[in-house]
Amino acid sequence: MVWRPIFILLWGMEKFEEKACLCALNRIFGFSPKTGLALISHTGSAADVFRLGSRELEELLGPSSRYKGEITWKAVEEASDELARLESRGIGFTGWTEEEYPSLLHECEDAPVGLYVRSRTPMDELWKPCRRIAVVGTRDITPYGREWCVRTVAGLSRSKEKPVIVSGLALGTDFCAHKAALESGLATIGVMATGPETVYPHRHREFAERLCETPGCALVTDYPPGTAPLAVHFLRRNRIIAGLSDSTILIESKIKGGGMMTCRLAFSYSRDVYALPGRADDLRSQGCNSLIRSKIAEPLTSIEDLTESLGLNRVGAKGRRSVRETLISEYGSRLSPEKAELAINILTRIKEERGITIEELAEHTGMSYSMTANITAMLETDGFISIDLLQRCFIMIEKFR
Repeated sequence: MVWRPIFILLWGMEKFEEKACLCALNRIFGFSPKTGLALISHTGSAADVFRLGSRELEELLGPSSRYKGEITWKAVEEASDELARLESRGIGFTGWTEEEYPSLLHECEDAPVGLYVRSRTPMDELWKPCRRIAVVGTRDITPYGREWCVRTVAGLSRSKEKPVIVSGLALGTDFCAHKAALESGLATIGVMATGPETVYPHRHREFAERLCETPGCALVTDYPPGTAPLAVHFLRRNRIIAGLSDSTILIESKIKGGGMMTCRLAFSYSRDVYALPGRADDLRSQGCNSLIRSKIAEPLTSIEDLTESLGLNRVGAKGRRSVRETLISEYGSRLSPEKAELAINILTRIKEERGITIEELAEHTGMSYSMTANITAMLETDGFISIDLLQRCFIMIEKFR
C-alpha cells in the first residue's frame, strides 16, 4: 500500500503506529471510552494496549468481556486503512495520547479516545489554548431565544479575547449560534452525532462545508465513518460539547432536553454554566429557570455582565487557572505551606464535587471538622467558594480566570 510510507514519512513510524492504535481503540470502545482510557493509562500508550497478552487482557477486562477478542493487530490494520481514506478526503484524527488532542477533554473521565476532525486549520493550531464557549438550547427556538442567541454571540465577539463558539450543528439554537458566530467573525466548532463524512440534518450540509473552510472552525465527532444519526448518538455527543468548552450557555430548553444534559455535564466537569431566564409559564424556559434555581447556572441577564464574569475583557486572559496556582498566588505569603496545602486539598474536592457539605469534606480529607470549617470560612470570605444554609459548598468559577 503506497499510502503507508507517505504517512510514516509525515509522522514517523512510532507516531503513525500510535495514531492507528488510538483510532482502533476509539472504534472498539466507542460506547465505553472509560474502559479504553483505563487500558491506555495502565499500559502508557495505545500501541502498548495491543501488545498485552491474552491472560493480561483477561485480568484487566474480565473473562467474559467481549472487548478482549477485538483488541487485535487486525483492528489496527483496519484503522490504518481508515485513516488513509479519511486523509485523502481532508478528514484528520487525533487521539488521547497525542499532543494535538484538546487539553480540556483530558479533564473529563468519559472523554472519547479519539476525535475525527474536518477543518482546513492544522490540528495543533485548531486546539491551541483559547477560550471556548458552548451555546446550546432547544431545536424549537422562540423569537425571544433567537434574539438573545444572536445578541449573546455578537456581544462575545466584541470582547478583547475572542472566544470560539461550540455547539451541535442541530436545528434551532445550535444552528443560530454557529451562524451568528461566523457572521460576527468568531470561529465555531460543530460537534456531530454522526460519522465525520455525514452532516445531519441534511439541510445544513452547505453551511457545514462553509464552516469547515473557515479558518479556526471545524466539525468534530468521535463516531467512525458510517455512523447513522440515531437518537442515542445525539445524547452521547453532548459530553464532548460540554468537555470542549470552558463555559456553557443555555438559551432555551424544556425541563428535559439535550441542552439540559449538556449543562449538567458541564457542571459535573466544574465548568461555569449560564442560562437565559424566561417566563415561568413558558415550557421552553422551564429548563433554564430550573438550572438557575438549583444554582447550577448563573442567570444571563446582561451581555456586559457575562463577558465580565467570563473574564473575556481582561488583558492576557488565557483560560482557567488551576486550583493550585490560584491559591498559591492568593495565599503564598499569608499562609504556612501546610495550611496552604490543606486549602488546596479542600478546594480541589469542592471543584470535583459541587454541593459537598463541610462535614463530608472533613470525612473525605481526614481533617477535623473544626479545621475544615475554618478553612472553608476563609475560602468563602476570599470569594473562592459559596456556602449555603445547608453547609453545601460551591466553587466560584470566576476566581479562576
